[in-house]
Amino acid sequence: MIDLKAFAGLASTELGAFADKPTTLTAGQQEASSMLWVSDDGATKIGVWECTPGRFTADRKAAGEYCHIISGRASVSNADGSGSRDIGPGDLLVLPQGWTGEWEIHEHMRKLFVISASGKA
Repeated sequence: MIDLKAFAGLASTELGAFADKPTTLTAGQQEASSMLWVSDDGATKIGVWECTPGRFTADRKAAGEYCHIISGRASVSNADGSGSRDIGPGDLLVLPQGWTGEWEIHEHMRKLFVISASGKA
């Protein structure tokens, strides 16, 4: 039987330890996350993530990402500098599979993320 899942209190979900952000462009930027659910095939992952202020690059060539912003503020732009968007609490950001770009976290951010790979890279 396939069972449903529900998660509450995402603003206070415990995260792992903060660690240096691997793709940061700002010295000292850190992130932490907690995985809530992973599909049996590993193609879909849902979790909560936090990041301190700073800039970092992002690559969604292997899987798209859907981000519901819980707290904090950021700007996200395409790799070529076009299409910049400001995001904050309550916003939903869609980064389609194949997207690359840059985030600038202005205010410590927490988001719910869904990463989903279509099998096309």
